[in-house]
Amino acid sequence: MYENEEKRERVILAGVHTGSLDVLLDTTEESIAELEELANTAGAEVVGVLIQNRPSPDNAAYLGEGKLEELKNAAAELHAETVIFDDELSPVQVRNIADATDLKVLDRTALILDIFAARAKTKEGKIQVELAQLKYMLPRLTGMGSALSRLGGGIGTRGPGETKLETDRRHIRRRIESLSDELAEIQKHRDLLRSRRKKDGQTVAAIVGYTNAGKSTLLNLLTDADVLAENKLFATLDPTQRKLTLSDNRELLMVDTVGFIRKLPHHLVKAFKSTLEEAALADVLIHVIDASNPEFRRHIEVVNMILTELKAVGKPTLAVLNKIDLCPEAEDLPTQVDGADKTVRISAKTEAGMEIFREALEDVVPGKKQKAVFLIPYSEGALLPLLHQDQMVLSEEYTENGTRIEALVDEICYAKLRNYVLRD
Repeated sequence: MYENEEKRERVILAGVHTGSLDVLLDTTEESIAELEELANTAGAEVVGVLIQNRPSPDNAAYLGEGKLEELKNAAAELHAETVIFDDELSPVQVRNIADATDLKVLDRTALILDIFAARAKTKEGKIQVELAQLKYMLPRLTGMGSALSRLGGGIGTRGPGETKLETDRRHIRRRIESLSDELAEIQKHRDLLRSRRKKDGQTVAAIVGYTNAGKSTLLNLLTDADVLAENKLFATLDPTQRKLTLSDNRELLMVDTVGFIRKLPHHLVKAFKSTLEEAALADVLIHVIDASNPEFRRHIEVVNMILTELKAVGKPTLAVLNKIDLCPEAEDLPTQVDGADKTVRISAKTEAGMEIFREALEDVVPGKKQKAVFLIPYSEGALLPLLHQDQMVLSEEYTENGTRIEALVDEICYAKLRNYVLRD
């Protein structure tokens, strides 16, 4: 008895290595390896890789004429029907490559958008993805002709889908306008929630990091959030919020954010602005890093670069080198990560290092409380609510000279009651 397996789309990956000083934007072995992982995530089978060394991509067809012929022959030999490029292509490049190779042509942006379309679960997530896809496709509709007709199914056709993309530009513009209005309403709701959190004095910590760094696993461990956590790129797309109570009774609202990736499509950054703003408006950042990935230092650069673009730098930040259970030489990991106030090493999977993580988090989060013992004279009884309302009272005893209270208090409360401290 044989099981029917779904046929995977056979693809070739292609890119141009320019030798640029900015390795994060160039095509390298690492970026191609990541592109292959993205393709696998989208359900493709990578059967070949083609990289051309040249000072810059060709304006008309990205690759040179000889490489295009080589690509066409390789596709025929490997029975590949699709080529995925490591950069974002212009409409002209897509058309010319398709005409020269008779292949379905996708770029890195279209591939990431396709994965997002498959992963979006909430209404907001689906709106954001469709808006990004339509904005990406709009300038690519005119003149694509046969290139568009090659999108017969599979990768690159999820989300708004083929039928919508073949309609006239005016319809797509109306759809973009409609989706933008819906997102604006969602943005108003988010702003209202943020204003309420600020009014209530709620401290927000945004969990950020490269995709597949283990953000959702950490959130699940800390708060029993039950968020999907898989060893896949962009396993979770929609943000999750959960409360965490620290040992000194401070409450922290933990917000999971969408994973970052090198060459993050500009359309996605704009469409997911309201979601990514969680990082920009948070009080604290928890930067989760997959320390087992050989490229983790590059990933740190990418995350810091995107945080800078979002104007989310300069906040109290805890760097978390995760997955140390997969690191044979974990002791050689850096003790300090650029942009972080503190750096810890953990395994969210095995829970190794979590005690140190919690201590570091409590140090980084504003308003850390200290233990103190106060003797409040009965004549100053009006001061007692300062301790009972917002602080954590550990013990209370009525003595001959007044009320003796042991409590965990923040700096402001400590300063107000400094004259009544018995013992720090």
